[in-house]
Parts: sequence; C-alpha cells; structure tokens
Amino acid sequence: MVMSPVVNTYPLSSYTFGTKEPKMEKDTSVADRLARMKVNYMKEGMRTSVEAILLVQEHNHPHILLLQIGNTFCKLPGGRLKPGENEIEGLKRKLTSKLGANSPALVPDWQIGECVAIWWRPNFETIMYPYCPPHITKPKECKKLFLVHLSEKEYFAVPKNLKLLAVPLFELYDNVQRYGPVISTIPQQLSRFQFNMITT
Repeated sequence: MVMSPVVNTYPLSSYTFGTKEPKMEKDTSVADRLARMKVNYMKEGMRTSVEAILLVQEHNHPHILLLQIGNTFCKLPGGRLKPGENEIEGLKRKLTSKLGANSPALVPDWQIGECVAIWWRPNFETIMYPYCPPHITKPKECKKLFLVHLSEKEYFAVPKNLKLLAVPLFELYDNVQRYGPVISTIPQQLSRFQFNMITT
C-alpha cells in the first residue's frame, strides 16, 4: 500500500487505451441490482465493495477516469469483494477484470494507495451515506474508495460496451445530479493531497 500526501499525475496522452470483449452488467435495472443484493445479503451478509480513483491530468488539472455505461451513467472502476477477500488484493483483481488487458504482460502494476472515503448503504435502496446512521445495526453495504497511484505509462483495455472518460475534478465538484453523491464528493476527499503535475 502506497501512503503519500503527494500524488503524481501524468498526462492522459501518456496512456494507451485499447478495447476488449464487452463486460456485461449483471443487472439490467436498479431494481434488479437491489434485488440481487438482497439475495446475496441473505447468503453472505453485508456486501463489501471497493472502488478506485484513477487520476490523470489534462491542461494541468487533475482528471478522474470513470467508466460510462450507456449515455449517462458513470461509475468508478471496482466492485464487490468475495467473502473474506483482502481489500487491496480484491481491488487489484477488480481493476484487472475491468481495465486490464488479456495479456498478463500488459496488466498495469496497480499501486493501491490510501482509502479516501467510506460509504454505507443502510437498506436495500439506492441511497448511501458517508457514515453509518446510528439506528442502523446491520448495514447492507460498505463501499471504500481508494486512491490508486498510476505509473507514467500504462495500457488500459476498455470493454467494448463501456467508455472510459477522463472527467476534470471541477466538473465533479458539487455535481450530484449528474454523478451522484459518492463521485461528486471526490474533489473534497482529494483536497488534502498535493497534486504533482508531471508534463513529460
């Protein structure tokens, strides 16, 4: 695990983007997803998920890489951990599954950094909070966001049915209606870091 108040961000142009087979979503609607979460909760207990904040820079401003599904919905790369799985190893597995090439030689060396936010889902509903409400004794999901330190050059293989967007921090800030409460608060979570814009 890399712990550093300084985050090196490299130009988007220093990364290579390819495509790979589509990664189909398990659910076709939010209702389906919540129903599946309920079934899994009965079997395994609280869902634990991990997501990555991947930073690049354009025009000397930090951008976050988001996966876009369809025309509107954006999400951070990551996903659900297996029961008992280590968070760091689980996030590496998820990142490789979402963005790693099929060739092991091309898979990025994921440097997982600090956990910058923890979100809780009290019930089988879409709403999540940056704290666990006091009256909730059995939350349904705990989601952790980790900063991932990218090296200067990487190859990302993006599933054909998704787009990988580099979204500037200023566009995310206070933009709940477009990005939801989790992603729109990332600029505040990152405000304690110093960005080292590398322009080589």
